[in-house]
Amino acid sequence: MARRSNSALKLDDDKVVETLDHLRARVAERFPASGLAEVCGQLTATARVTAQRARRLSRPYLLLRALVAAIVVVAVGLETALIARLDWLASLRGASTLSLAQGLEPAVNLVLLSGAAIWFFMSLESRWKRSRVQKALHELRSFAHVIDMHQLTKDPTLVLGPRTASSPAREMNRFELARYLDYCAEMLALTAKLAALYAGESNDSVVIAAVNDIETLTSDLGRKIWQKIMILGQLDETRAS
Repeated sequence: MARRSNSALKLDDDKVVETLDHLRARVAERFPASGLAEVCGQLTATARVTAQRARRLSRPYLLLRALVAAIVVVAVGLETALIARLDWLASLRGASTLSLAQGLEPAVNLVLLSGAAIWFFMSLESRWKRSRVQKALHELRSFAHVIDMHQLTKDPTLVLGPRTASSPAREMNRFELARYLDYCAEMLALTAKLAALYAGESNDSVVIAAVNDIETLTSDLGRKIWQKIMILGQLDETRAS
């Protein structure tokens, strides 16, 4: 699931999409009419879009860079022309210290504002990319919570003892419940891998921190699912003994 790019080891987005597509088929075959199969299908479609977005993330916005370069050149040219037209020697000879300071203050302010404007335009590309990635990561975070909701009522103890009037419907045997929980854990793990595709194409610390948050979230949710799977295994061992 890894590929080398620019001497760095990265996740292979095609392999991630292929794995999710195979998982979607497995879930649909095992639980064809379930909401989990529908969610897995939506996640697979999102994975294909994510792979395309991650590839675009590493590409420069050439038109935007050309526009920014033109704005910077024009701004620097206008300031240079303005400074060149001033007679600095005459101003220095006939001006007092106070008037000279008052005259230089607008020029200094102009240089500072111009520098801030140039920085704004030069950082525009990275901020646009960051905004788009954050929206995409929010979508993946929502998928993680939706997957967690599907496994929330799948309690291993439901296979034991009598039900109450408010107990969730017992529609699965032990094997089916274990497979359902396992599919949820796989979906969460692959959701984290989709987020990691963005981190592999970006050096933005904000993006990397957001990806780490999703990986932590999916890991914590997956840990709860594996605890349920372990409980099912212990119940099977108890029953066998």
